[in-house]
Amino acid sequence: MKVLITGGAGFIGSTLASACLDEGIEPIVVDDLSTGRPEFVTGRTFYLGDIADGHLIDRVFADHPDIHAAIGCAAKIVVPESVADPLGYYDTNVTKSLAVVRHLLRNGCHRLVFSGSAAIYDSGENITEDAPLRPLSPYARTKAVFEGALEDITGGTPLRVITLRYFNPIGADPKQRTGLQTTTPTHALGVMIDRYRAGEPYPVTGADWPTRDGSGVRDYVHVWDLAAAHLAAVRRFDEVTAEPGPRYLPINLGSGTGSTVFELIAAFEEVTGEPLAHHITDARPGDVAGAYPNIDRARTLLGWSPTRTLQDGIADALAWNANRATVLRDE
Repeated sequence: MKVLITGGAGFIGSTLASACLDEGIEPIVVDDLSTGRPEFVTGRTFYLGDIADGHLIDRVFADHPDIHAAIGCAAKIVVPESVADPLGYYDTNVTKSLAVVRHLLRNGCHRLVFSGSAAIYDSGENITEDAPLRPLSPYARTKAVFEGALEDITGGTPLRVITLRYFNPIGADPKQRTGLQTTTPTHALGVMIDRYRAGEPYPVTGADWPTRDGSGVRDYVHVWDLAAAHLAAVRRFDEVTAEPGPRYLPINLGSGTGSTVFELIAAFEEVTGEPLAHHITDARPGDVAGAYPNIDRARTLLGWSPTRTLQDGIADALAWNANRATVLRDE
């Protein structure tokens, strides 16, 4: 089996490509390397270019007419950057992604697994796929807008779509082939690792949220579990989207419980065997108590649930942080 992965040189896409190879599936990667890494596509079938380039996508399908499905991982994902550059985010996450859909349809590819985001939801616990949407950043709104477009498109074309919505991927490929490529992470665990390495205290932004211990709740899922979910969606695609079922199907991925900041700190200390210095600061503008999803649909339809713990994700992220410079050549 072959699958097309757009954005396959990024953190999620490259890990997914590694999982494909381990499962005997050939990943066909398209990436412009604007944020992806050339080291992550070494030895893999790779096409360098813009996902919106119709001639490029046509060439991919001419070379590989037996592509079974497409997986859409190409996107801009940094919330503060989206506030500063909303037009760029709409251009990449909506306009160019719509162009990809047009190219897929033209080439007879009617199966799309879309790497979505649970950031489109309001805050809350045990959020189902039917919960109302409340995207709070330009990034999240671009994901919600594109999801709406996909749902409309499946109503009037042969396209069928499974959208996988998840919050915070952590960890790395357990074999350390790929991981988070940025050296300046903004997510909680990345900042925690940076502060730990620098011997600086980690800031807990608010400790009076309406949560089980007062700190904010975030949902973390190991990137290798995410890869397994994408493969399950590809393998079960025809089964779960068969008539008279939905042609557009959103599915939540996550831990199913969420973790508070204090729980993340405790897990980090368990992995390192050392206390993590931290201090409580005021909540930042725009912060919310947090959210985590209900993952019953993933269990039922995909036969998927996370197999790796929060501690596994921390351990693999720490290992990647130590090994990154041996994989990425300019570090």
